[in-house]
Amino acid sequence: MTTYRDQYGQPIGFPMTGWTPPPLPPRTTLTGNYCRVEPLDAGRHSADFHFANQLEPDERGWTYLTYGPFTTEEECRRWAEEYSQRKDYLFYAIIDLESGEAAGMAAYMRIDAANGSIEVGCIKFTPLIAQQPAATEAMHLMMKNAFALGYRRYEWKCDALNKPSRAAAERLGFSYEGTFRQAVVYKNRNRDTAWYSITDHEWPALQAIHEQWLAPENFDAQGQQVVSLSGLTAPLLRQDGTNRDLA
Repeated sequence: MTTYRDQYGQPIGFPMTGWTPPPLPPRTTLTGNYCRVEPLDAGRHSADFHFANQLEPDERGWTYLTYGPFTTEEECRRWAEEYSQRKDYLFYAIIDLESGEAAGMAAYMRIDAANGSIEVGCIKFTPLIAQQPAATEAMHLMMKNAFALGYRRYEWKCDALNKPSRAAAERLGFSYEGTFRQAVVYKNRNRDTAWYSITDHEWPALQAIHEQWLAPENFDAQGQQVVSLSGLTAPLLRQDGTNRDLA
């Protein structure tokens, strides 16, 4: 990367002449081939989401989330009513196009429009879409939307002990940046937070890779992938720290 210097010869960051902060994400629906991502609506989504979560054999899918699990449909509805109105989150329901049901949740959070930074989090995939193309496409659609709006940094953060989440981040093309020790208290325990990001300079290549993986020809007659997404994204990950804490 080119080193820029000021009048004193000190190294400084690259110029941002003409930088204009992007708008807050509008409450619009994002549609793909496998899923639809639409702003959370308690009346339309909570019952489906709660039902799909009941397909899980246990509650381990909630271990690292700050919300849930829900014991009743009414409890899930109350949560959805509250979080659909929050200003610091923009929650989306992930609609599985095959079943037409709300089969997952994700949110934009830590929206810092002034600096062009936005985070995706609170992700919960139910068995209807977990490890299916719809789940990957939902992440792709939200990422694509953020960069199209003009954001220049897209973040993923998780409990540093949550190895599935960390693997998912790298599979999607997020590069590891480091771990913030004792960063959060949740569920009466400490959380060291692992940070990942994608920048707008990295996005064009990643977008092409995502679209290559999501293309119908990448899946055989049984629906199995021909080429793995992690294999495609691995060469693009920054290597200054990636996987350091995963050993």
